[in-house]
Amino acid sequence: MNNVIFDDIGSYPLPEGITKEWVEKAFSKHTESEKLFHVINNAFQQKIDAGVEVPTYPQYQDMNEQFLSIIKDTESTEEPFKVKEEAARIIELDAIQPAAQMYMQSQGEKKNVRVCVTGPLEMYLKEFGGTEYSDILYLLAESVDRFLKNSIKNSGYLNISVVSIDEPSIGINPQVMFDDDELITALKIATKSAHRRGIDVQIHLHSPLHYKLACDSSNINVIGVESASHPSYLDLIDKKVLEESDSFLRVGIARTDISNLVSFLNDKYDTNVWKDTSRLQEIVTQLETPDVISKRLQKAYSIFGERIKYVGPDCGLGSWPSQKIAFQLLQNVAQGIKISEI
Repeated sequence: MNNVIFDDIGSYPLPEGITKEWVEKAFSKHTESEKLFHVINNAFQQKIDAGVEVPTYPQYQDMNEQFLSIIKDTESTEEPFKVKEEAARIIELDAIQPAAQMYMQSQGEKKNVRVCVTGPLEMYLKEFGGTEYSDILYLLAESVDRFLKNSIKNSGYLNISVVSIDEPSIGINPQVMFDDDELITALKIATKSAHRRGIDVQIHLHSPLHYKLACDSSNINVIGVESASHPSYLDLIDKKVLEESDSFLRVGIARTDISNLVSFLNDKYDTNVWKDTSRLQEIVTQLETPDVISKRLQKAYSIFGERIKYVGPDCGLGSWPSQKIAFQLLQNVAQGIKISEI
């Protein structure tokens, strides 16, 4: 029996005929909200239909702007960089209520969902680069916590079973000037409300180089590793460290680096697959198949066993060429988990 939970990172392709520019305008100008909500809700429903057990609300906004646009609005803040609790809304959670209601009516229980918020360090770097003002970092962390707290409190037909702090710069960006203690403090502040409610708290890293930071942050209990496209990342993690800190892994078992997957097909067929799109389907029929995905899971499980709690695609699918192919990848992950002997 499989005892891992299938989630996804968040971003997803837009439907045909809808552009990023239209979405950006609909979010910023609050125009055509009904149509925008329909696009978001439909994408969320696709994730459910594909078999994602704990889907993330579809992310169609810039990961920084989604939160900074509110945090920097003087009407929405108590003091600079500290958002008012009632203003700390993730409107995507409102948009997916129809799909959640339908699920509850058919299944008799709320749909588990993953809420992702851009981390305080990532937003700090966007605003201040390589300077070092720890007081502002902590205010941003307080704002992150309020987005999570407000989302949990106003979840409607959803059950927020896991939250994720998105910190891709940790371990990658040379601009990070803060020391480990400051980063751990910020992460603790950002996740206190979720932790207090007993909700799983993930950190999504693009490199696990500094994964021990998360182990040392007592509120974070799940570390995300993009190990499908970077299998060697698993070598950087010590199972004993996970056990000693009672930490778990979210392991990537399907590649999402679409440019590299397409490059492989370009070389194979000596063509430009972005133009000769008939070959694109091979990404999910020949490369990222349920069998390949299952083997990755079994290998990771042979190393870490029950320290693996969540699995899914490495990262978001927003840059993928169509909803159809992204949906097929999610289905392949569901099937790969099902056939795994773990």
